[in-house]
Amino acid sequence: MAGFNKMGCILTAFLGFMFLQLCSATRYYDWVLTETNFTRLCSTKSILTVNGGFPGPPIQVHKGETIYVNIHNQGLYGVTIHWHGVKQPRNPWSDGPENITQCPIQAGSNFTYEVVFSSEEGTLWWHAHSDWTRATVHGAIVVLPAAGTTYPFATPYAQQTIILASTYRLLVDYGKTYMLRIINAIMNEEQFFAIANHNLTVVTQDASYIKPITTPYIMITPGQTMDVLVTTNQPRSHYYMASTAYIDGNVPYHNCTTTAILQYRGNYSTPSITPFPNLPIHNDTTAADNFTARVKSLASKAHPISVPTNITTRIYMTVSINERICANASCAGPDNNAIAASLNNISFKIPSIDILQAYYRGINGVFQGNFPSNPPLFYNFTGEVVNSTKYPTFGTKVKFLKYGEGVEIIFQGTNLVAPENHPMHLHGFSFYLVGTGYGNFNKTTSPKTYNLVDPPEANTIGVPKNGWATIRFVADNPGVWFMHCHLERHASWGMDTVFIVRNGNTKESKLRPPPAHMPPCSKS
Repeated sequence: MAGFNKMGCILTAFLGFMFLQLCSATRYYDWVLTETNFTRLCSTKSILTVNGGFPGPPIQVHKGETIYVNIHNQGLYGVTIHWHGVKQPRNPWSDGPENITQCPIQAGSNFTYEVVFSSEEGTLWWHAHSDWTRATVHGAIVVLPAAGTTYPFATPYAQQTIILASTYRLLVDYGKTYMLRIINAIMNEEQFFAIANHNLTVVTQDASYIKPITTPYIMITPGQTMDVLVTTNQPRSHYYMASTAYIDGNVPYHNCTTTAILQYRGNYSTPSITPFPNLPIHNDTTAADNFTARVKSLASKAHPISVPTNITTRIYMTVSINERICANASCAGPDNNAIAASLNNISFKIPSIDILQAYYRGINGVFQGNFPSNPPLFYNFTGEVVNSTKYPTFGTKVKFLKYGEGVEIIFQGTNLVAPENHPMHLHGFSFYLVGTGYGNFNKTTSPKTYNLVDPPEANTIGVPKNGWATIRFVADNPGVWFMHCHLERHASWGMDTVFIVRNGNTKESKLRPPPAHMPPCSKS
């Protein structure tokens, strides 16, 4: 049985009570990756875990701190770890995506990550970034306000991290306000989440403060995090918390409901029927849009934002599901082909040597620096299906950016094969979501709808099905940074690319040199 922890010390709720008093000293973690037998729903399976737990151990820091995490891989195959939403200024060497910024930590070896926190404040998470291993290798990161500062709202009585797809029973006192730190670690589905008879007040998204939103439910995409305040003002009883999939495409999905119990302390009769929240149905796009449209940056004096207005690089990027031709029509996908995915009709191929090493050491033949700023063909992206774009080209193409330039990316969904919402995640940065819409982006009228005053700051955003989304950021983090859809099946099919931000003119604007030891690329 799990409980909340009093603010000031952090309690992990997955396996029992554990209090950790934070201090400003640099902290070191030792994690061991092993295969562990776990039983869920009467089925026992061997899964890869960190320190024998699922989810893995939480990390707690104050804003601006640096930690070191030594990964001992005692599993069966190579693995890397990514610190999702941590910008890692000038330090892509510890960002983690396999064969993008490092080669895998091979079984029987170890590697120490230096995780550098900067402007993040709120909830983030860490996860494996090798193949589909993040399904079981993941955990929470709690970034508390910097020493001597506090939240831009009344300090909650207690807090709890909730990783969707795990199980909980939360004990609460009547008349208190609790903070739920919610992480969508699910592989392939956006999620609705609610608590029966209780309103939620959302105060952060992706470790950035937002204007508080009071709502009966949230919609959260894979990769996203949200901090939510809940006031326990209902009659003392038991109440279900629940999460169900939001699916806007004609694709297979897990039609199941994750539940937990919010249990008030006190003397009362256990209800014969525990109230269940009224969640939107699985394909309720209106409900999803109504929630996401309300998310705005706090944009206060203490937590200012800086939306780029001088844009020198503009990228129009189609986001598509495609087909890969199979010899003799021998595959089980559409037209007897295999499924692929692409950005600007290029399906990304992961190289065998990491791109960061190749860039830093000048190794030729690993990648090409010609990822295009536009798709190969302009047409009615959200209406027609053009056969010439159904079949992508395949390659390891990256986009170079100048240090300090303002960048705008217009993600354009397409109607190819299986259109749906795409949660796009960018490593090394947070960015501003300045606009979204349905249909094709119009270069004349669509920018007139942009919010340049208080757009949400995020690291993962949903591109609407058959619609568009525009983000802006300043390329002020030199290095190699992965961008991909956070639906795992789409990323594995090639819905990825890489940005390389060139060095600036000062020491503080240049890529740091590599650590003394990086995992070798000699093995697959």
